[in-house]
Amino acid sequence: MTEPAQQTGPRSSVAARIARLLLCGAVALAIAGCATTTLQSTWRDPGYSGGPFRKVLVLGQSARDVTARRVLEDVLVARIEGAGADAIPAWRYLPADGQADEPSFNAAVAASGADGLLMVRLLGIDTQTSVSPTLMPGPGFGWYGFYSGWYAMPQVTQYQIAIVETTLFDVKTRRIVWSGTTETFNPTSVQKDAPGFADLIVGSLQKGGFLPVPK
Repeated sequence: MTEPAQQTGPRSSVAARIARLLLCGAVALAIAGCATTTLQSTWRDPGYSGGPFRKVLVLGQSARDVTARRVLEDVLVARIEGAGADAIPAWRYLPADGQADEPSFNAAVAASGADGLLMVRLLGIDTQTSVSPTLMPGPGFGWYGFYSGWYAMPQVTQYQIAIVETTLFDVKTRRIVWSGTTETFNPTSVQKDAPGFADLIVGSLQKGGFLPVPK
């Protein structure tokens, strides 16, 4: 007796199409999660009772280039002004690259006329790997084979997380009144990621009473 030949007709092609769809779905899920920013932790000075700041000087640190720093500062300034407070980017007063000495830094803050100083700095970018099982159709025969012939295949995904610390100072006392740490999943560029980041930070500052809430 001869063994029956393996079926390579419509059922096999349907299984292949399903396999392709599953792989595409996994890729789509990975793409859908790109550049999402979440607030991981916050702290506020329990003794602060000064109310919303009138004018905030925004300083971006650890930016990869001058353009990235200016974009970040400008986006945050626009969001703070949208909340009803005045804001000004630090690039107007501080050097484009390198750190200013302490007297120059203090003079820049004073010249801005701000009563609040918002510093943003990149703490680091972590690369992580995720392994998860994905069901794939096996070479089953007939409808029961199609029903039961599935097996698990590991799906390996690598992603990055940018960790950013944002700190708000009271210029009058030079004390920290609020700080927060955010994580951005799969960061792309400052131009693309800054708007979502700024909305999150400004919203938290409004909630804490450090920025006005438009009526």
